Amino acid sequence: MMAKSLLKKGVGVLLVTVGGLFGLLSVAQAGVDIPSLPPAKSAGKCVEDTDFMRRNHMDVLKHHRDDTMRLGIRTTKHSLKGCVECHASEKSGSVASSKEDFCVACHSYASVKLDCWGCHATKPGKKPADHPSAALGATRAGGGK
Repeated sequence: MMAKSLLKKGVGVLLVTVGGLFGLLSVAQAGVDIPSLPPAKSAGKCVEDTDFMRRNHMDVLKHHRDDTMRLGIRTTKHSLKGCVECHASEKSGSVASSKEDFCVACHSYASVKLDCWGCHATKPGKKPADHPSAALGATRAGGGK
């Protein structure tokens, strides 16, 4: 009986402690501003609606990457190049060169590391200097023009 009482007290203390920690986290998060993103350049809407893209863009891009690299299927609907051309900042001309740019603003907010830019350009019409396809000039990696 005494052991049962001590167990209840221990669980109670644990719940209060955990609750307090979550309370501190919510207070800390309350002071963080949601990123303000510049509007897209296209007059129409994105290839998918905004809520869908916020939640699923990484899966869409990975699927597009897999289709392109593994199956040789090239389409423009979900291409990273299209995203960069439409969402590059008027100020920097890039999606990832400053903390206000489209990709960096959200990824910083979400504490997610961007690993796209080792191979892909952050500005429309540019290729990263260290990417193997940059040495090919007008020819695309994989042999296509």
